[in-house]
Amino acid sequence: MVTNYEEIVAIVDQFDPSNYRHSRNFKSGSVSRLSPYISRGVISTRFVFDTLSKKFGDLAPFEKFIQELAWRDHWQLIWQQTEVDHDLKRAQEDVKFHEFPIKVKDADLGIIAIDDGINELYDTGYMHNHLRMYVASIVCNFGKYHWKIPAQWMYYHLFDGDWASNALSWQWVAGTNSNKKYIANQENVNKYFNTNDANTFLDKPYENLYPKEPIELLTSSSALVLETNLPQSNYSNNPDLPVVLYTTYNLDPNWLKGLNANRVFLMEPSHFEKYPISNQVLDFILKLGENIPRLQLFVGSYEELCGQTKGQTHHFKEHPFYGHLKGLKYERDWLSPNVEVQASFFKFWNKVKKDLSK
Repeated sequence: MVTNYEEIVAIVDQFDPSNYRHSRNFKSGSVSRLSPYISRGVISTRFVFDTLSKKFGDLAPFEKFIQELAWRDHWQLIWQQTEVDHDLKRAQEDVKFHEFPIKVKDADLGIIAIDDGINELYDTGYMHNHLRMYVASIVCNFGKYHWKIPAQWMYYHLFDGDWASNALSWQWVAGTNSNKKYIANQENVNKYFNTNDANTFLDKPYENLYPKEPIELLTSSSALVLETNLPQSNYSNNPDLPVVLYTTYNLDPNWLKGLNANRVFLMEPSHFEKYPISNQVLDFILKLGENIPRLQLFVGSYEELCGQTKGQTHHFKEHPFYGHLKGLKYERDWLSPNVEVQASFFKFWNKVKKDLSK
């Protein structure tokens, strides 16, 4: 996985969204693979939009791709105002289990596309967005599991782990953030992932697909043990300089680039206990941090850092995980900073589209 900033910018420059609308749901579709860098704050949705605008001029033919950028911002703006760790609009129905299905964890469902996709997630930190929906549907709607712990499992392994997009997408599939649950049958999976599986529990017409009781294959469950092995601190404070704070969601090497400051990557153990990430994800994030000159690691609570930097100004970017930070707060680089969050995505999108067309 690319981690060098210049190479990341080159990926944006070289991306052609011409086939995105028609192919994005297919395994081999024309997807950008930019989400890890947007999620980690290396680049922004606005940066991607501006780059494509300079390259193509009129982005009307690529509206579907821009809309997906807007979805990401929409989830984040919802998270600013709402607790997304709990059922958002309505309680999840038909819940039987609150752990995680062993057959999913072991990638042993007997459905080639799904099993391969889970193993790819373990190996590379990537899972195709369409496949994420299949997995969430199998767990929540065929296995009757509550969405929260399975969403944590996926977040733990994803390089592009964005808790708002991840949690709210799982809720959308499970019916707590939508009008109905999402389900797909084997014909749908075969079509988009080029397989020929038959006689699976998904191999039914839609009218007979949704089970009243959990699929027997999915009833064996276990608790998840998800842990993050944090690195050691290497922080040495210069009391004459301000502090520029970075997190796993803000690793923009150009942010406040000209300011002479202590550049500190804050890693709070309490955060990773609640929202753990895998060692593979952590290594990816740390390599992204290498794009920031003189970045130092501080592994400890923010209160401990404040105790070591009394009287020094702290600079930080807004993020729902980091509402406890104090000092000079900067807004993220939104796709349309003038557009406020809306209850409906498509109301939000219509305002964003109008703003972007100016």
